[in-house]
Amino acid sequence: MNRTLKVLFFALIVRPFVLIGLGLNIVNRNGLPTSGPSVIAANHNSHLDTLVLMSLFPLAVLDRVRPVAAADYFLSNRFREWFSQSIIGIIPLDRTGGTDTEVLFETCRQALDRNEILILFPEGTRGDPEHMSRVRKGICHLLDDREQTPVIPVVMHGLGRALPRGEALLVPFNCDVVIGNPMQIDGRTNEFVKQLTGNFKELFTHCLTRHEDDQDL
Repeated sequence: MNRTLKVLFFALIVRPFVLIGLGLNIVNRNGLPTSGPSVIAANHNSHLDTLVLMSLFPLAVLDRVRPVAAADYFLSNRFREWFSQSIIGIIPLDRTGGTDTEVLFETCRQALDRNEILILFPEGTRGDPEHMSRVRKGICHLLDDREQTPVIPVVMHGLGRALPRGEALLVPFNCDVVIGNPMQIDGRTNEFVKQLTGNFKELFTHCLTRHEDDQDL
């Protein structure tokens, strides 16, 4: 990962793009961690999700922010692989289902050992615009022996309309980013998934762009 290129990309391209192209309502921005190990657990509707989240961090912290992303998509060609790993700094994750859980999350655990901040989408994939799928248990497997690692729930709303799945053109649209309070896994997988789901639902109530027909969960 090239730290200088990453900082320049976010300072000169992503931040102006977010400020000009999107009207962001940000709630509890100070709730984002400035050091690790920690995990951001966010909903996922758009390719904008990662860029918007990372743009909220101080530039001095960016080299320690590592999005966990699908290897089959982001490593699909040489340029995308170079950009994703050298500029964005992703940690590629195998979604084929053929990898043992311990091996699957090993690179993520190594990043946490280096006190980095992971961005993880616990739905496992992008959903339809403004529709959140069920929370999966992968985050619990990642933190199975790291119960003290804080998990910060974040919900984003409107980005699925600003850049819907399968579309290449940005549609100007007001969007929300709501940051919750840190959580910790207590070893009870089902209970944590239920608690995280409940926190997501509560955070959605703070979204100004949310409509009655939006299916958050």
